[in-house]
Amino acid sequence: MASLLLNGPQNVNFIGGITPSGLGFVGSNLHVSCFSSKNIVPCHNRDQNSRILAPRCSLSSARPASQPRFIQHKKEAFWFYRFLSIVYDHIINPGHWTEDMRDEALEPADLYDRRMTVVDVGGGTGFTTLGIVKHVDAKNVTILDQSPHQLAKAKQKKPLKECKIIEGDAEDLPFPTDYADRYVSAGSIEYWPDPQRGIKEAYRVLKIGGKACIIGPVYPTFWLSRFFADVWMLFPKEEEYIEWFKKAGFKDVKLKRIGPKWYRGVRRHGLIMGCSVTGVKPLSGDSPLQLGPKAEEIEKPVNPLVFLMRFILGAMAATYFILVPIYMWLKDQIVPKGMPI
Repeated sequence: MASLLLNGPQNVNFIGGITPSGLGFVGSNLHVSCFSSKNIVPCHNRDQNSRILAPRCSLSSARPASQPRFIQHKKEAFWFYRFLSIVYDHIINPGHWTEDMRDEALEPADLYDRRMTVVDVGGGTGFTTLGIVKHVDAKNVTILDQSPHQLAKAKQKKPLKECKIIEGDAEDLPFPTDYADRYVSAGSIEYWPDPQRGIKEAYRVLKIGGKACIIGPVYPTFWLSRFFADVWMLFPKEEEYIEWFKKAGFKDVKLKRIGPKWYRGVRRHGLIMGCSVTGVKPLSGDSPLQLGPKAEEIEKPVNPLVFLMRFILGAMAATYFILVPIYMWLKDQIVPKGMPI
């Protein structure tokens, strides 16, 4: 039964066409072409008469970016991680965010100088930061997260002792404009009520020529995984990442696909960590994008019963995505190498 539930269509097929509407880009005129090379997808502007090379799966199951998801809410995420922080590094990361994946995802960030100023937004327990301080002196790295419970775990890691560790909001960063050489955020965008605002902030805090690197989930194509993805948190599509970066003002936008080795490239169930997207800030100052008021204010009161119901449903969906990598690992052990799973 589990196999019947979790087996969906085969891996991504690529087609030519234009960026579809109804994928969370209302009124979008984005038109890009993507050329796969070592899992990196560079994206070029429409005025170069290019075409999109997008996965067929991204054309299905449109859902608005504003659709409410149970843990895509700062206060709910706060309590979710209040408990998850206890086992995060030992249970969640091994199935979704391994050291090999982390190092591969950080490669496009070009952390080539130990003197760089780096902000790790949504840094949580510091797992991603451990990859950053391999290349940059810890004293030049700031870890920001809204969860004090996650940050408490980061403070216990010896390689991060010299990092600045602060509480803050990814959509309203406490850094001056033109502050950092690199902006890194891994496993955080899925909780942002307004991803475009968070990426606009990434642009603002970077210096001219600085690079943002956002690592996050990708949307599933299999029906059951889509269902649980939509009730849990934001699983963006690859085109959405690209559009958010370009709207914020970033240039040289690239997307690199990542995933656990035992998935053998399968992406139909979505991935908690499925891509690393980078962009370069071409001009100093704030982003040219103008946005209205924030979509969510943490201080606003929340109905306790609604909160409890959303939290329980979100926890159920999270359980599903804890089981998926176990299922995929078992298939990897059983199905002969070289055969699709």
